[in-house]
Amino acid sequence: MAARAAARRIARLLGEEVGGQVGYSVRGDSRVSERTRVEMVTPGVALRRLQRDPELPGVAGLVIDEFHERDLDTDLALAFALDARSALREDLFIALTSATLEASRTVSWLREATGAEPALVDIPGDIFPLELRYAPPPRGVEAVGAIGNERVGVRREYLAHVARTVEDTVAATEGSVLVFLPGVGEIEAVRGALSVPGVEVLTLHGQLSAAEQDRALSPTDQRRVILSTSIAESSLTVPGVSVVVDAGLAREPRFDAGRSLSSLVTVPASLARLEQRAGRAARTGPGIAVRVMDPVDMARRPAQSAPGIATQDLTDARLQVAAWGTPVEDLALLDAPPAGTWQAAGERLSSLGAIDEAGAATALGRTLASLPLDPPLGRALLTASALLGASKAAHFVALLSEDVRAPGADLGGVERRLGRGGDAGVGRAQAARVKETEARLKRLASRLADREL
Repeated sequence: MAARAAARRIARLLGEEVGGQVGYSVRGDSRVSERTRVEMVTPGVALRRLQRDPELPGVAGLVIDEFHERDLDTDLALAFALDARSALREDLFIALTSATLEASRTVSWLREATGAEPALVDIPGDIFPLELRYAPPPRGVEAVGAIGNERVGVRREYLAHVARTVEDTVAATEGSVLVFLPGVGEIEAVRGALSVPGVEVLTLHGQLSAAEQDRALSPTDQRRVILSTSIAESSLTVPGVSVVVDAGLAREPRFDAGRSLSSLVTVPASLARLEQRAGRAARTGPGIAVRVMDPVDMARRPAQSAPGIATQDLTDARLQVAAWGTPVEDLALLDAPPAGTWQAAGERLSSLGAIDEAGAATALGRTLASLPLDPPLGRALLTASALLGASKAAHFVALLSEDVRAPGADLGGVERRLGRGGDAGVGRAQAARVKETEARLKRLASRLADREL
């Protein structure tokens, strides 16, 4: 979403359509031409493009936006780009941009990694006044419930307070309101509780279709409330927004190496994320940010979110490193991978036949590294294609890769609901997305059918 939105915005500033001087490439969708000089890509696309040809022919420079977010694919793509620059492309320009960058640490790391003095550039911009307000929940209302030491989700009473805060904010302010919530479930709960007559209520998250996402990002004279996940936190500018309501929560991936399980946990948003969110209100003029928390709570929050390499499953990351060929200890990574998680990733890849005893990528591993799928799903696609054919393999892997869920339904029940084009249990946008993924995976499986592994 961010790549497409950024391409549209820059193209609009140049008075052009997307696909001219400015284009984008994301998974399953690309709009570029021979005229394209600036191409917006996702970290995953950048990573696989580097794997395909480390010299990056035709590319003069690589700009990594919002580097402070420390996405796992972003860290790997930067490490590979620095490696390629050192060995093959000394002329490759690399820039890291961020409004909340840990500048001194990043500059020191780049100096050590490259042996050169990186330039630190401060780019001033229009700074509009931003008023911070706080709307803490009533005494006794906690944001996240817990059983023992395990967090189990956002409490309904807290979401009801968020909804009331949005209603009060709409009544007391002008302009559209952008509301940050940790996930789709919380978005739907707040939308169901909202009563804002005369105001259009939209949602914005990664499970929507491209058309539905574009609707929330299109200019309008209608006042809106946009309920969003962190997807609108930094790279996107939502037109008309002059007020932000921040629930103060974030949903982040965690990996338990001991149990080999990944999960999404709800945590207090870091100070850097709170700052980014508040700034959305003052992008084009004076703004107001309402934080659903007590001001004293700020002192207990981390300055930055943990980098993905420190908290996520590293199975795909280890495969990408193996396919790249440079030992992980020789790559310029700002943070090293945890030893236990890295070892668990190696064991999983070995069981898939993706790496050999020395940790080098096998022929199968190199194929899996080129696929826009997690390695186990990539292996499932290849194996099922050989046994069942490309169509059936693509169908079931699409269900798994899109993480389709429905209350009380098994895989067969989910299939039936998807076959009807979605219903109350499986959203229509999700059904359409599964269908698009299935078509893309079928084409991919057909191309791979004759490859020897």
